[in-house]
Amino acid sequence: MVFSAIGTAVASLYPDPEFSAILIILPTILIIISLVAAYLKGRILGLVSVLVAYCAGILILVSIVLALILLAGAIGIGYLATNRRLLKRSDPCDRPSLIWDMGKTL
Repeated sequence: MVFSAIGTAVASLYPDPEFSAILIILPTILIIISLVAAYLKGRILGLVSVLVAYCAGILILVSIVLALILLAGAIGIGYLATNRRLLKRSDPCDRPSLIWDMGKTL
């Protein structure tokens, strides 16, 4: 829907079909790359976050308040999606071994 509206606007301003095709294909490729990257970084929550942010970008033309609420939600979902990757996992080398613990108690 959005791409067809953009295509119509571009075709009316610059009637060359090759130029208008490039302006439709390049953003589509960018969206696909960002969706794949979001899925790889945050799995389902990352993908949902990017989709909600895209919807907020589209809705900013209709309602700024609703768009800001959706954008804040996308930021929250994105934080939750990457938060598990930011947590430091315990390294098994940092913990004393069982043999070392037994030696101290003897």
